[in-house]
Amino acid sequence: MSAAEKGLRSVSYSNWLHMSGVPDDVGSIVTVGTFDGIHLGHWAILQEISERARVTKKRSVLVTFEPHPLKVLRPESAVQSLTTALEKKEILTESGLDYAVFIAFNKLLSRYQPLQFVKEILVERFHLEELVIGHDHGFGRDRSGNVDTLRELGAELGFQVDVVEPVEVGGARVSSTRIRAAVGAGRMDEVELCLGRPYSLCGTVVYGEKRGRNLGFPTANISLADEDKLTPRPGIYAVQCRVGGERYTGALHLGPRPTFKGLSPSIEVHILDFDREIYGFEVTVEFVEFLREIVPFDSPQQLIAQMGKDVQATRRAVDGKARSV
Repeated sequence: MSAAEKGLRSVSYSNWLHMSGVPDDVGSIVTVGTFDGIHLGHWAILQEISERARVTKKRSVLVTFEPHPLKVLRPESAVQSLTTALEKKEILTESGLDYAVFIAFNKLLSRYQPLQFVKEILVERFHLEELVIGHDHGFGRDRSGNVDTLRELGAELGFQVDVVEPVEVGGARVSSTRIRAAVGAGRMDEVELCLGRPYSLCGTVVYGEKRGRNLGFPTANISLADEDKLTPRPGIYAVQCRVGGERYTGALHLGPRPTFKGLSPSIEVHILDFDREIYGFEVTVEFVEFLREIVPFDSPQQLIAQMGKDVQATRRAVDGKARSV
């Protein structure tokens, strides 16, 4: 179902100086930030503004940025994204928001002082009446604005500021930093708990060397839709695949292929009980469990035996998850 069908109006502005904002017939309850990952902590904020807007008959508005500000300000320090812009838009269709506004972040915007940003963008263009933010929110030039700054601006400009406390999972605060570390370590169960959904990669099926087919385990080679998307640590994973609106179980190889010299790293999935040609199809893989490290084998026969074990382990992992839901 599209964002429009669910009521969300998702708007992207490549030239934010000329963006139209939202209609001014009623005020808005706004949150603002990068929202990388849209994890449970972010979700608590989105649910808060959605519910407040419903009760008060105002609009709920998320103002976010693309690309991530660090990619513009300090590209050498920038990290890969947990969610692409397209993924954000798809996830946000479930949020209950009225508007999701994607503003192109650039160096001119980065030089805005807190007062200028709040007044010219949030108040004048989005008719801010209530601002809901996370406890560690920072904004404006060099992140010079914080919660206290916003409360001072609220008193001056006539809007209310409310802070949503952090969400904890497993005794620790949910954050994009924590999730990024878990993805990098292959702790996909922790990632799913913090996101509230499985971590996923999306891409197009492309032609490969057909090594898997020759070994009796045909694979779909995936070219990622966005190379900036953070991938988990190299390894073999149990996954679920979405192809053409259907869901399948799969064993995913992510990383180097040391058994066959000269082959570059790949992302390829053996979809169980599946025999369709899907070159050119879009595939989404949802990570269930890290199964094992990638290791070289002395012969193709040893690799074939291990792949058979990987398929069995994949079935157990996916079936076990289904029983626990």
